[in-house]
Amino acid sequence: MIKEKIYYHHTDSEGPVYYANYLKFMEEARTEFMAERGVFLKEQMARSEFFVVSRQVVDYKAPAFYGDVLEVESEISEISAVRIKFEHIIKNQKGEICVSAATTLVYIGSNFKPKVMPDEIRIRLKGKDA
Repeated sequence: MIKEKIYYHHTDSEGPVYYANYLKFMEEARTEFMAERGVFLKEQMARSEFFVVSRQVVDYKAPAFYGDVLEVESEISEISAVRIKFEHIIKNQKGEICVSAATTLVYIGSNFKPKVMPDEIRIRLKGKDA
């Protein structure tokens, strides 16, 4: 879980958080989730292996505004040899759900084709909270 303070540049002309910024918040939370489990994306990149988003589903439930502090929770709901599905919940400081989402990542090689994830990565990601 990460906390995200909402600054003016996160908002749109009407005042709430611009919808696409929630995708950035989820990306940051996923990156931290992996790092907490010893999976560092920079190491995969050095081997020309990457996690890419293959599917994104987002339900916007309530707006967040300038000055809010959001909690972004990310957990793995499914993991296979080449895919990981994350579930995300973003809440405001009152505990209200602003966004719920599911993100499917695919592990690929330098040819941009799906590649079997190393066992070590799957084990680390499954090991804690997954």
